[in-house]
Amino acid sequence: MARLWVRIIEKHRIARQATAPCTPSGAAEALAEVCHDFDIPCPLWLHKQEHEFEAFRHTAFLPEHFMEDVPFDRLEIEYLDDTGKKRRSNDPRNQFDG
Repeated sequence: MARLWVRIIEKHRIARQATAPCTPSGAAEALAEVCHDFDIPCPLWLHKQEHEFEAFRHTAFLPEHFMEDVPFDRLEIEYLDDTGKKRRSNDPRNQFDG
């Protein structure tokens, strides 16, 4: 099953991390679960985070993305696909002749 990897970053180090079962469309619910377990408020999903998560399956939330004060520098989330396949860019500038 695919999972959502949630990391709290303090001073450029992972202070706390957890994973939760997730689907690509259910990331907000999985993040809410982990935030509840960490006893932190849920961040606001802005257009920037939605776009990054759809495009790269990874995004970060800064303290200004929370309604309450948080004691960390950044909250990062990443979707871990259970197939183990890496996502590739379709941009022709990134294609290499091998």
